Amino acid sequence: MLRWVSSVVALLILGTAGAGYLYFRHLDGKLKKEDLTLGDKPMADHKANSAGQTPLNILLIGSDARDSKANQKLGGAKETFGGLPLADVQMLLHVSADRSNMSVVSMPRDTMLKMPKCTDPETGKVYPASTVNVQTNESLGRGGPGCTVATWYELTGITIDHFMMIDFAGVVSMADAIGGVPVCVQENVHSRNAEGKGSGLKLEKGENVIQGEEALQWLRTRYGFEDGSDLARTHAQHMYMNSMVRELRKGAKLTDPGKLMSLAEAATDALTVDKGLGGVTKLYDLAEELKQVPTNRITMATMPNVYGEGTESGRVFPKPGDAEQLFGMVRDDVPLDGKASKRKPPAESKDPAAAPAETGVLVRNGTGSDTQAPTPQRATAVAGLLNAEGYTKAVADGTPDATARTEVLFPSADLEGDAQAVAKSLGIPVSSAKKSTDVSGVTLVVGADWRTGDTYPKSAAKDEGKTPDTARALNGADDTECMEIQPGFTF
Repeated sequence: MLRWVSSVVALLILGTAGAGYLYFRHLDGKLKKEDLTLGDKPMADHKANSAGQTPLNILLIGSDARDSKANQKLGGAKETFGGLPLADVQMLLHVSADRSNMSVVSMPRDTMLKMPKCTDPETGKVYPASTVNVQTNESLGRGGPGCTVATWYELTGITIDHFMMIDFAGVVSMADAIGGVPVCVQENVHSRNAEGKGSGLKLEKGENVIQGEEALQWLRTRYGFEDGSDLARTHAQHMYMNSMVRELRKGAKLTDPGKLMSLAEAATDALTVDKGLGGVTKLYDLAEELKQVPTNRITMATMPNVYGEGTESGRVFPKPGDAEQLFGMVRDDVPLDGKASKRKPPAESKDPAAAPAETGVLVRNGTGSDTQAPTPQRATAVAGLLNAEGYTKAVADGTPDATARTEVLFPSADLEGDAQAVAKSLGIPVSSAKKSTDVSGVTLVVGADWRTGDTYPKSAAKDEGKTPDTARALNGADDTECMEIQPGFTF
């Protein structure tokens, strides 16, 4: 889509010289730009593959801001007019280093997590790190999309290169410019309950081609789809996006120059991007990267999650083990579709490891989570296992460091070989040795995947490169998906 937008601009420049240049400047000026991250934790650099290539990660954000008449009309909820915007759609788009595959991971808006410290670049207001769980969509109100980026990085450790944000009116205008997208429902559906809640979407059983405001309704529908949860809405969004990609790649859409210009206007008017992406030519370059991925290598997935209890009932939390497994696959550039890529397994460091007796290792207990207390004295027990392997300087560290998967962290390249040797001594995959600026020496964090026992679980190592079933992965070429309808919302 971005490639077509930029192509029509290029044609205008070639065909009309000065007038085309002015139009190009006009489009550039309409793009809104903000800081990439508002957090105070620097993001780690990407790790290149054997060919020197690095992956590309873009956070896609859908804002529910009611800050204009158009957004107020489309969004409803008058009681929220003038309030802080919420990041109600959050999807991380990952393009592999070799550009052979693409993964999109959604985080449900009801996810509860700790917020990082964020500083609003316009007002200078500092939002301190939260000490209690906060719903993830509130990140946008803590200074802008840069805080949503910081929140993702804090939770996942995934380096994010860019963000793109769109609001209600932007979705409608771009959906109109793109043209119809086919979607499917298993029964007649009307998203409206007795209290008047719902998106208003009304479709007949089978395939329907939607665009404009109807497309926005589909993307916002919760009441009427599956179990009426935000998770059902996320699945519907994945279905729409996959269908849109298939339609655009057929080549039947956007062949008319007038429609291309409409899309160029709609896209640049609707999008807020980070300053590193703030220009039509840069969007074109990005599109060139994205178009290399075939449709059947695009995988949509949802962060594995569990429901909270008590006062947090109805909210979701990252599912221990599965969520970190999915995040780890993205961090390590492992395809979510299970197919081979040009990526090679992590190579063992060329830096020779020091003798075990000369290697200091701190062992932390990371077996706790939001839903489970840590295993008592776990760091001490694993430090004892290392002592038995000759690592006599291994000691337990009382610093809490909850993590789903066991990791061996090291601060600099000269300790990578030592970290990998520690991992191998306990049967932990070499890929678990990762560089981190949060440690000052080799640090073993025993995760929730190894709460008990003297040997690292073989099942944890075996499943390291497999997408969890709880991620509900959907392939971009799958055109058989049809949305299940919630009882009580048919007509």
